[in-house]
Amino acid sequence: MSSLVSIKNFSVAFGKKEVVHNVSLDIQAGEKLALVGESGSGKSVTALSILQLHDKRRVTYPSGSIELNSKNLLEFSKAELRRVRGKDVAMIFQEPMTSLNPVYPIGTQLIEPLLIHEGISRAAARRRMIELLDLTGIPEPDKRFNVYPHTLSGGQRQRVMIAMALACNPKLLIADEPTTALDVTIQLQIIELLEKMQKEFGMAVLLISHDLNLVKRFAKRICVMQQGNLVETASVDNLFKNPQHPYTKHLLNSQPERIQTEYDYNSKPAPLLEAKNVNCEFVIKNTKIKAVDNANLHILPGETLGVVGESGSGKTTLGMCLLKLQDCSGDVDYSQLTPLRRSFQVVFQDPYSSLSPRMTIEDIIGEGLVIHSPELSRKQRRERIINILTEVGLEANVLKRYPHEFSGGQRQRIAIARAVILEPKLILLDEPTSALDVSVQKQVLQLLENLQQKHNISYLFISHDLKVIRAISHRIIVMRHGKFVEQGETEQLFKNPQHDYTQALLHASLFTI
Repeated sequence: MSSLVSIKNFSVAFGKKEVVHNVSLDIQAGEKLALVGESGSGKSVTALSILQLHDKRRVTYPSGSIELNSKNLLEFSKAELRRVRGKDVAMIFQEPMTSLNPVYPIGTQLIEPLLIHEGISRAAARRRMIELLDLTGIPEPDKRFNVYPHTLSGGQRQRVMIAMALACNPKLLIADEPTTALDVTIQLQIIELLEKMQKEFGMAVLLISHDLNLVKRFAKRICVMQQGNLVETASVDNLFKNPQHPYTKHLLNSQPERIQTEYDYNSKPAPLLEAKNVNCEFVIKNTKIKAVDNANLHILPGETLGVVGESGSGKTTLGMCLLKLQDCSGDVDYSQLTPLRRSFQVVFQDPYSSLSPRMTIEDIIGEGLVIHSPELSRKQRRERIINILTEVGLEANVLKRYPHEFSGGQRQRIAIARAVILEPKLILLDEPTSALDVSVQKQVLQLLENLQQKHNISYLFISHDLKVIRAISHRIIVMRHGKFVEQGETEQLFKNPQHDYTQALLHASLFTI
């Protein structure tokens, strides 16, 4: 049986650097195939090459071919490629907000593929796209047709992108990390929607992801990529039960597991921090939004308190209120946190934007010491910096380097070192692993646990990822719309969630385990 798409001995180079090496894979008609691997493995580069969406001035294809229905796409003219894009092969990108043009209503963008490929009238195109919006679960699609992208939620924008991709009944849909930017419950909805659309339209789907749980839920066959090489191809069942390649085994073993030791709550230590009746409000377009609604919590010495919830639940605002970086009402008692700024540090979500690109690693990590320990000489300060770098798993020879010279995981280690060097009693960790690959996530979580054991640091760990929260937390607070809907010790909460919202989060987060 001939394949719908056949990639044969295919290589991609940018300038003199080859980033994809002799990859061969087939996509059958109506198949659900996943392409997995960590950042930089070549997944998206390979997929984008099918439609030749790379910059022609920078890319070359040193070897191989990409055949659609036995015709080599690499030999197609611009006009021939335009007829393929959207009609035969469509694509959904990772971030729907950047994929949709913000200056045009979604309806204008939705009908464009039909006008180009089908040659039908605007009225017929509008009817067709309203039907598709309805199919993808957009409420009141006729009313939403003329709204702008920024008025829709992330999940709704991704549904719009799916409707646009399906406009011309493509034979192949490429979904490049289509759920990464979405909350866990929305992720599940989008995957279920893709599954429904795949059955209804009978198309093949190439799902690109680093999330093995999600892939296990959706795909029938998996291709694993590492450093531009295709290292393993197998059915989902065979790959998860009997992985052959060391890298595949490494990926499967990198899923977050509980690493936290149990906390002795029977000892009844005095709280490090206690918050009572904390409230925080914002006014947006004359509407009052309660971001934190009457929150009460305490954090014990050496304890990790996890805070989970979807985007907009108030997690980060709560953390900012506790740090007094956000105006709020209520009482926050820092009985053991004096001086506050030194004792209370932060590690942010994005290791790329939280480190100054103009400062060396020595300056970044040492900046807090300059402010809070001015009595130290330059030599003493450097000794402290080298010691903390060793603790977080980096070498002393990185002192004069800049952030752009490091990977995401290394940058997050630098951010952690910057926080820990001041010997704080409490660190706010705001989604510290969400921007990292799964194997790097596991390394960072283990590092945080080791530092906690050594220095008796307390963590307020904010995340939407329940697998990560379960791995690191002693207790968990579940937030929704600014309120605490449930809280308890980690394993007890996971094994016996009481609130409907907690149960929905757990179902969405763990649906493939």
